[in-house]
Amino acid sequence: MHLPFPSLRRLRAGLLAWAVLSAAPAAAQQGPTSTEAVFDRYAGHVVKLQVVEGGSAARATTGSGFFVTAAGHLVTNYHVVSQVVHDPGRYRAELVDAGGRARPVAVLAVDVVHDLAVLRADVRPRGHFALRAGSAVQGGRLYSLGHPSDLGLSIVEGTYNGRLRHTLYPKIHFTGSINPGMSGGPTIAADGTVVGVNVSTAGNQLSFLVPAERAAALVARATAPGYRPPASPLAEVGSQVRANQDVYLREMFAGKTKTVALGPYRVPTEPAPFFRCWGDARRGGELPYETVDHACSTDDYLFVAGGQESGVVAVSHQLISTRALNPSRFYALYTSVFAADNTPPGEEEHVTSWRCATRNLRNAASTPVRAVLCVRRYRKLGELYDAVLKVAVLGRRDTGLVSTLTLAGVSHENVGRVTGRYLENITWR
Repeated sequence: MHLPFPSLRRLRAGLLAWAVLSAAPAAAQQGPTSTEAVFDRYAGHVVKLQVVEGGSAARATTGSGFFVTAAGHLVTNYHVVSQVVHDPGRYRAELVDAGGRARPVAVLAVDVVHDLAVLRADVRPRGHFALRAGSAVQGGRLYSLGHPSDLGLSIVEGTYNGRLRHTLYPKIHFTGSINPGMSGGPTIAADGTVVGVNVSTAGNQLSFLVPAERAAALVARATAPGYRPPASPLAEVGSQVRANQDVYLREMFAGKTKTVALGPYRVPTEPAPFFRCWGDARRGGELPYETVDHACSTDDYLFVAGGQESGVVAVSHQLISTRALNPSRFYALYTSVFAADNTPPGEEEHVTSWRCATRNLRNAASTPVRAVLCVRRYRKLGELYDAVLKVAVLGRRDTGLVSTLTLAGVSHENVGRVTGRYLENITWR
C-alpha cells in the first residue's frame, strides 16, 4: 500500500513545532526565575535559629532568620526570641549554620508591635539581602524561605495578594504554606527583593508577612552609628506595648460609637475597622427561653510572651428572653448566665490572679446595671493589665442582657477609661 509522503513545507513546519514544544519545558526549568534557581542563589542568606533552655540544654524554640548586612546582622520575628528577652538568665539564642554548627547570637533591637527583632552574630555570611524599596503586584510570584518543623531549609512558592485592609497591625496576605519553624524567614521576589518577613499562618495556604519596610526601619535603627542596645530589652518591650495601646484605644467607644439593637437594648458593635463581628440565635425547640448572641473582636493581636497578648479587644452580648418562665425562674437563669466565668486563663509565671469588684450602678442614660470588673497584672511588664468587664442590665422580668468587654495588655488608666466609655454605650432603645 502506498502512503503519501508529506510535502517539504509541511515537514519543515511539523519539525519546527515539535522542536518548540520539546524545548519549552527545559527552558522553563532553566530560566532565571525558576524555584530551583532562586533557592540556589539565596539559600545561603537564611539560617535556622534556636532558643536553648540552659538548665536542660534542650531547644525550647526553633525559627528562621536572614542576614541583612555583611557584618552578621539578622532579622527574625520577635516571637522567635521572646524567651531570651523575657528571661535572659535562663535562655540563650543561637544560629545553626549549614554545617550544623551552633553560633551564639545577641538581641540588638526589638519591635514588638510588628513582631520583629534584629540580632547580631559573630560570623561573616556568604551573602545577605539588601532591604531596599520594592513593589509587588496582585498575583505576583513570591518565594518563602525557612526551616519548617526543623526539617531543613525549604522554599515555598506562593503569590502576593496585597495588604490586609482591616487590621490592627500591617500585614501582607501571602498565599503559600508558611509552616511552624519558618517564622522570621524572608519572603522574596525572584530578584532577591525582600517583600516581607514570615510571621504567621491560618493554614490552607493562608499565610501572613510583616511588610519589609518595617524590618528596614528596625535594621536602620540597630545599625546606626552610636546605637546601643537597651540595658533592659524587657523594659523596652513594655514601653512599646504601652505606647501602642494608647494609640488604638485613644478613641475607642468615644464619640459616635456604632451600636446595634438587641431586643429592647442598644449595645456597642464594631468599634473600629479592624474588628470582625458575627452573631447567632437559638430559638424554638425544647428550651423555655431564647437567646441572641452578637460578638466582635480585633482581627489580630500583638504577641508579648507565651500566654500574654496585647491588642486584644473583644465584645460579646447575649440577649435572653422568655415567655414560658415565671419571674423567679427567669431570675435564676439570668443569674447563672451572669455568674459564668469569662476570664481568660494565664500562666502564674506571667500574670497575677484575677481580682474582681462588683457594683450596682446607672450610666449617664440611667440604664440600671450590675457590673463586675476583674483585673490581673503582668508580673514582668509592670503597668500592663488584662481586664474583663461583665454587665447585666436590670429592670425587666422576662428579658435580660449580659454584655462582656475583654481587654488584654493595657494600662490601668485605659482599663478605667475604656470600660467607663463602654458602660455609657449600653442603653434602652
